[in-house]
Amino acid sequence: MYPALSETIQQLEWEKINNDERKSTLQPLIDFIQLKINSKQQININFICTHNSRRSHLSQVWAQVAASHFGIENVICYSGGTEETALFPKVAETLSDQGFNIFKINDGSNPVYAIKYSDNSPPIIGFSKKYDNPFNPVSAFVAIMTCSQADGGCPFIAGAEKRIPITFEDPKISDNTSEQTKIYSKRSLQIASEMFYVFSKITK
Repeated sequence: MYPALSETIQQLEWEKINNDERKSTLQPLIDFIQLKINSKQQININFICTHNSRRSHLSQVWAQVAASHFGIENVICYSGGTEETALFPKVAETLSDQGFNIFKINDGSNPVYAIKYSDNSPPIIGFSKKYDNPFNPVSAFVAIMTCSQADGGCPFIAGAEKRIPITFEDPKISDNTSEQTKIYSKRSLQIASEMFYVFSKITK
């Protein structure tokens, strides 16, 4: 891990998550990952939100980092939306501030980002896409619904072995306000803490 990212991880409080309702929300994902570990299968996780612009990307990135941090192998994290827009620039900025090395592979209305968490790990590729885009898995994956709108508006996810709602408040509510940087950072760290909690519970 990059030193600045390691410092961010040290500040996470996944061990202090004591909300029983939230633990119950996260438990099905823990169970899914553990089942795959026990059966020596690859673990494909697709985080889905309406626009694939904020929460789904943050979840994808932090879950991949959490898997690496705890040495859980054969985990590949993806993200998608019910429609294609663009990765919101503030998300990339927030992750950069928290220690990731981020650069654009391709510009345009829907830029493609390479998001690196260490020198020798492959980058996480970030761009907005529908959940069933060919970039994402077509079968043998768990669909994590990160917003209630996508969860309610998308009753069937083709190819998903399991569908789990793990929703987060949208940081978009802070856009164009003086609180934007604070809110995006807070949401990113919340998602990071919960993904680290999930992977901390996995037995190899």
